[in-house]
Amino acid sequence: MNETTKTEHKPRNPWPYAIIAWFVVFITAMVSWAVVATHNSMDLVRKDYYEEELRHQQQIDRVNRTAQVRQDITVTTDATSLTFKLPTEHATGKPTGEVQFYRPSDASLDKKLALAVNESGLQRIDVSALKGGLWKLRVSWKQGEAEFYFDQSVVLIGKL
Repeated sequence: MNETTKTEHKPRNPWPYAIIAWFVVFITAMVSWAVVATHNSMDLVRKDYYEEELRHQQQIDRVNRTAQVRQDITVTTDATSLTFKLPTEHATGKPTGEVQFYRPSDASLDKKLALAVNESGLQRIDVSALKGGLWKLRVSWKQGEAEFYFDQSVVLIGKL
């Protein structure tokens, strides 16, 4: 009986190859992530961080001082003008400062004016030339050595 023996091919188990492939993909992904992470800039703060922090703290102090007199500040608008009133005790000392009209949707429309209140603390500003819509009125002034800051959103009719 001269029979040739055939060797049977056993099917190979794919799991060892899948596990090796998974580790290769994982290690490649981790190395790629590490390379990308090391090449990204990690500057999360400004170069003048401490000076900016001092300016920010000064702004917080201005807002806190203004909170004590905020109920005495009024803002009224009509079709052509905006009138705001500072507290009377602030108007008598001839405060210096500025009035800013800030347009959140278009910075090119922003407008700054000098603070010029009368003896009773009133200042009337012609806003007929300003575009209608949402504006932020920001008033900063100095009374003696103390600085103050007030802001309020206003909707102006203005021109379209």
